[in-house]
Amino acid sequence: MVERSPATRRTLWFVLALVFAFLYIPIAVLVTLSFNEGGLPTAWSGFSLKWYVSLAGNSAILSAALNTLIVALVSTAIATLLGTLLAIGIEMRRQYGKGLEALIFAPMIIPDIVLAIALLSFFSMLNLTMGLHTIILAHVVFNLAFVCSVVRARLKSFDWSIVEASTDLGASAITTFRRVTLPVILPAVIAGALLAFTLSVDEFIIAFFTAGAGRASTTLPMQIYAMIRFGITPEINALATIVMAVSVTALTLSQRLNRGMIGQ
Repeated sequence: MVERSPATRRTLWFVLALVFAFLYIPIAVLVTLSFNEGGLPTAWSGFSLKWYVSLAGNSAILSAALNTLIVALVSTAIATLLGTLLAIGIEMRRQYGKGLEALIFAPMIIPDIVLAIALLSFFSMLNLTMGLHTIILAHVVFNLAFVCSVVRARLKSFDWSIVEASTDLGASAITTFRRVTLPVILPAVIAGALLAFTLSVDEFIIAFFTAGAGRASTTLPMQIYAMIRFGITPEINALATIVMAVSVTALTLSQRLNRGMIGQ
């Protein structure tokens, strides 16, 4: 281990403090101003929860929240199922793994704007009417790679001999998966689902390009964008705080499950 001088350690701690300040001070300001009693988004005038109460009575925000929840839950369920099966298939057929990995993980590398335009062109070519269903399909494509990646990390240490033993004892493929494989990889499946749910709740660009017209297919990020075009208000700060709290909670649960898998 390399010994560092006190001056070097102080410098490193100072740089680290600057990085954390750059990352988290704007978030702390946003959360604080969401409790601002006054209507000005930058001038503190007292503590109040009225902007959170105001959100509860805003029909546009409630409609967008419901759309976001529908898209996140449905796309997460589909992406988790397909991503888990893909991860198992790649690990069981490793001779084809490299080519499949390049295809499956491409959405993680391609810029969102490029993927959004590609999906919009594809849906238009199929003459699909844009709406929540196209957002869900687009989010499945986007989230599939993330779920597959998380589940594969767990499968790397999976002992496939127990699957062979189960088969030799007469268990069917479905029974083996349900009684042997799934219990072992379940923490990874849940972690991948939580990650997919978080990404779906936060995602804006792909949803913006693949959504239909009107409130029926407007998600929360799209609603925030529409509101912020007329200026930032404490109500927007409150809405952003809620979205951030949901995302942080899901990510924290996902990381804890991943940490538990690593420790096993």
